[in-house]
Amino acid sequence: MNKYRAKKTEINGERFDSKREAARYQALLWMERAKEISNLKRQVTYRIEVGGVLICKYISDFEYDLPNGQHVVEDSKGYRTPIYRLKKKLMKAVHGVELYET
Repeated sequence: MNKYRAKKTEINGERFDSKREAARYQALLWMERAKEISNLKRQVTYRIEVGGVLICKYISDFEYDLPNGQHVVEDSKGYRTPIYRLKKKLMKAVHGVELYET
């Protein structure tokens, strides 16, 4: 367990930082099989740079496309840390990406 009481979980050989994230992944897999979403990906890394200087990196939990063409960057959160809240704002400002939280 980590300091936020999230228990690392493994499903089909894939490791997740929490049970919540693992459960969400299983739900997304079913949604992909049902053609409700497509191009499901895990752990996509974004570089957040300002003025050519690397400030930090953000790693999404999941990304996928909806049938209407919308691209979703999703973070499975139980607790929103101050660092996460800052990275969320930086993702919007630097990449124009609004994070979807589950």
